[in-house]
Amino acid sequence: QVQLVESGGGLVQPGGSLRLSCAASGITVSMFTMGWFRQAPGKQRELVADMSSGSVTNYADSVKGRFTISRDNTKHTVYLQMNSLKPEDTAVYYCNAIRVSPVLGTLYYWGQGIQVTVSS
Repeated sequence: QVQLVESGGGLVQPGGSLRLSCAASGITVSMFTMGWFRQAPGKQRELVADMSSGSVTNYADSVKGRFTISRDNTKHTVYLQMNSLKPEDTAVYYCNAIRVSPVLGTLYYWGQGIQVTVSS
């Protein structure tokens, strides 16, 4: 059974930092594109950052230079370091894993989501 469990969210003041963690079980994270998405109230879920199995990273323009995605294969964990947080970063953040397997087809998993609130 595959599980993605997010942690590290919470309330932070504007300009502050948080580090989100996504602990994976049942998959090998190095074989997946691991990503972070977010969804604010009344808005669509959007990609924040992802990292391919080859460690190529991709960021939304709104977070470039402020957020960093990383992966620890030995711990089966993906991180999102968020610096210089803004109120508009407030959202539920979701961990995502995707892999296209020639045998199994597209494998797609989501975490349960974690709240990040940026407010003074």
